[in-house]
Amino acid sequence: MRLDGSVTEPISIDIWSDIACPWCYIGKRNLEKGLEATAGDDDAPQVNITFHSFELSPDTPVDFDGDEIDFLSGHKGMPREQVEQMLSHVTGVAENAGLQYRFDLLQHTNTVKAHELLHFAKANDLQHEMEERLMSAYFTEGKHVGRIDDLVELAVEVGLDADQAREALESSRHLQDVRQDQAQAQAYGIQGVPFFVIDGQYGISGAQPPAAFENVLRDLWAKRGEAEEETAAVQA
Repeated sequence: MRLDGSVTEPISIDIWSDIACPWCYIGKRNLEKGLEATAGDDDAPQVNITFHSFELSPDTPVDFDGDEIDFLSGHKGMPREQVEQMLSHVTGVAENAGLQYRFDLLQHTNTVKAHELLHFAKANDLQHEMEERLMSAYFTEGKHVGRIDDLVELAVEVGLDADQAREALESSRHLQDVRQDQAQAQAYGIQGVPFFVIDGQYGISGAQPPAAFENVLRDLWAKRGEAEEETAAVQA
């Protein structure tokens, strides 16, 4: 808050993620918990969150013949037993974040159309709702998120127009937006997700615990307020 009482500019949080990344959903939930923890502060940090596209496995077919263990053992060359242990660990971490992962139901697919849908949702001010719906559908409900028909159904659930969503997906109108996000990730040197860019200058990699986000946001908000008060005092 400046001396003149005007509100400080919100902190920008840009998140690179893939809706098929289990750690991205966990990271999203942990960020939300960090924000909840700061919401009761006398001067609570204000944020603007934007999701950006990152494809972990762009060569994945839309309809993959096999389960998640088949995919990871084949894609990463890992023994099935090791993959099972890894998924069990991720499931436990997700549960601690309040998420019930169902890898037994999960339908592995190509996510480029889901990313296009997220950009369409962003243009209609429903990106956050669409991100949550896609991740929930994929990790907890076993829904297919790679085919246009299935994506349109999910789009309607968050309030998007079915015909407009279908046209956007069939025309690949937002594919260039997806590619621009990926190019920016490459420019930043992002090699794994989730990756959080705070105010375009601070990077946080991985699904950090809620307290990590809480501390960074409080610290940055306090420093910003101090700097703006100093500037206002000089100008007074």
